[in-house]
Amino acid sequence: MTSTATHSTQSAPSIPESPLWDRRFTPYFAARAVSLLGDAMMPVAAALAVGALYGVSGVGLVLGVWTGTFVVLVLFGGVFADRFGARRMMVGADLVRVLTQGVLAVAFFTGTPPFWLLVSMAALAGAAVAMFLPGVNGMVPLVAADPQRANATLKVADALAHLLGPALAGLLIAVTNAGTVYAIDAGTFLLSALCLALIRLAPNAADSPARTGSSLRRELRQGWREFRARTWMWAVILIWVVYGVLVFGPLVPLSSALVGERLGPNAYGLAVSFLGVGTVLGGLLALRVRPARPLAAGAVAMALYTVLPLSVAVGSELPVLLVGHALGGAALAFWSVMWATSVQTHTPPEVLNRVSAYELAGSVSGIAIGQILAGPAIELASPARLLTVSSTVCLAGCAALLAIPAIRGLQCAE
Repeated sequence: MTSTATHSTQSAPSIPESPLWDRRFTPYFAARAVSLLGDAMMPVAAALAVGALYGVSGVGLVLGVWTGTFVVLVLFGGVFADRFGARRMMVGADLVRVLTQGVLAVAFFTGTPPFWLLVSMAALAGAAVAMFLPGVNGMVPLVAADPQRANATLKVADALAHLLGPALAGLLIAVTNAGTVYAIDAGTFLLSALCLALIRLAPNAADSPARTGSSLRRELRQGWREFRARTWMWAVILIWVVYGVLVFGPLVPLSSALVGERLGPNAYGLAVSFLGVGTVLGGLLALRVRPARPLAAGAVAMALYTVLPLSVAVGSELPVLLVGHALGGAALAFWSVMWATSVQTHTPPEVLNRVSAYELAGSVSGIAIGQILAGPAIELASPARLLTVSSTVCLAGCAALLAIPAIRGLQCAE
């Protein structure tokens, strides 16, 4: 494993850098940055506001419905993005989320939202995200000549959002109420839609509406064939399904309950913000380092994510908890850039949105299961013990990533 890790982090041959901040990437970056800030506030808002009303099971169910709806519909989102253009689908999805978050803002401002409203808006928002996210991968090669630099820059924006968003959400809930957070979120989606609408792509770009008489089923089958043909891709997704059930899915409900009970809600918001600190560092590292074997390098980095659930499980004091979240954020950010760039550069543009939908559906499906099962699981074992299992599974998954030749040996395409 040591020799593999060393070889995988050697830099690929350098390539001339092209300008990144042009009339295409700048509005796309602005759209993503502003909506990411709103998104970063939502897990804390759900964990604290919904948790205060309906407990850990309520948080898990709301998040699980959101994620489950996304998983069910995301394959169709990939087909529609290839048919009608990713940007059009993203703008429409943003406008739907303006509605869902606006409704929840009014509900929290005027009283206690009924649980059915929280669940139904979560389902509608999940459907909107299913129409939005498949186009994110497909848009990057259209707005940036260097996908890795673009992905790393977007990951830094994501990191800054996670640095500011959770702490801001915790503060706003403490001094006002959750309605303020949901209102701000609605505003970010409106700004995102406006910025995306300003992007002007070439008429023959892959984002142009497809002129094809293919049936929906045929296009889904074509996307599946392209996904299945890449062993490195489906093997990673199988591991990520396990991660979703046992690591990522239960993390927010379990850690918010443990940290909030021991150190208070502000401490949980601060800990999640330090996840953003780490994500900044991981994104900046991905801006400078071009591994010859990106997924192998990302797998080595992901071993550090183990520290995050473990630091919560052992009841660490706040400084250790913050370090654990920072290391976890850096690890996940570096992996995310390596993964997104590999998908974008090893997949034909005409099927990229559909392939992205399959890898999203697979990787997120486990998260939905993990979120829904988080509440019932604490009846069988303590949250601390469950998070200890999460850390063990995370480390085992990294070993599996490095053990599979198709993943370990995937070369940088640039």
